[in-house]
Amino acid sequence: MSQISLLPHSIGFLLTLGTLAVQAPEVLSADLKPETLQAFSRYVEATEARIDKELRRPGAFLYVEGLPEPRRSKVFAELKKGEIFMERLEALDASGRKITAPSSLIHHWIGAVFIPGATLPQVRDLVEDYDHHQDIYKPEVVRSQLKSRDGDDFKIFYRLRKHKVITVTLNTEHDVHYTPVDSTHLRSRSTATRIAEVENPDGPGEHEKPLGHDGGFLWRMDSWWRFEERDGGVYVESESVSLTRDIPFGLAWLIKPFITGIPRESLENTLGSTRSALLARLAAVQPK
Repeated sequence: MSQISLLPHSIGFLLTLGTLAVQAPEVLSADLKPETLQAFSRYVEATEARIDKELRRPGAFLYVEGLPEPRRSKVFAELKKGEIFMERLEALDASGRKITAPSSLIHHWIGAVFIPGATLPQVRDLVEDYDHHQDIYKPEVVRSQLKSRDGDDFKIFYRLRKHKVITVTLNTEHDVHYTPVDSTHLRSRSTATRIAEVENPDGPGEHEKPLGHDGGFLWRMDSWWRFEERDGGVYVESESVSLTRDIPFGLAWLIKPFITGIPRESLENTLGSTRSALLARLAAVQPK
């Protein structure tokens, strides 16, 4: 756990903190329930249905192309200036009702960047270079490994370290499928098939907590990517849906910053790092 800045006179708070520290292992444990998983599956299905509908639009491929004017033009102008577009989304069921997961929270974000001067093959080479993602997406990705590949299907391993007030380390495995559309359009779909929280990482006695019986900081994660080459570069969009525990009463100060902040920040950092890494590669091969 990181150090927390406290006022010198906050003796009562220090005593409370000491009490919570003793109780933390029990208080911070959570169980992933079958009904929670079912709700998350419904949410993912609703998200995929919306994405499929968007991709059937004539002459449009990206999510941001569906934004109303004048916001659409403003977003594209900002992307070309190097800014990162981020928006929170919420999937609804077929009846237009919210999909809630018992004793948990669903986090849904979409983001986009523009990489000037890049081509679609160059972007694909980078995002498929899984053995080096630990260098591209550090410090969140501590280790990365391509476990296997069969054409457009990849199985990968990430050790993730997420920090915000507290630090959580996770061993994760993902199935990734790429769907080439044409020479300038590409899609991909990633599903986390295994997420295990690591106790005492890189230390003596390192071990994984039981799956679904841990701190509940990340139970499920699905993402959808869209890549479009145009306007002298490549637009990269990523949409992420993740499942975490809810926020326990009395510990919002400790848990809420992590639970609510990490999903957005993680996606934003991923998109920014993708853009930066591509620009660095392009600069390295330009004649001097």
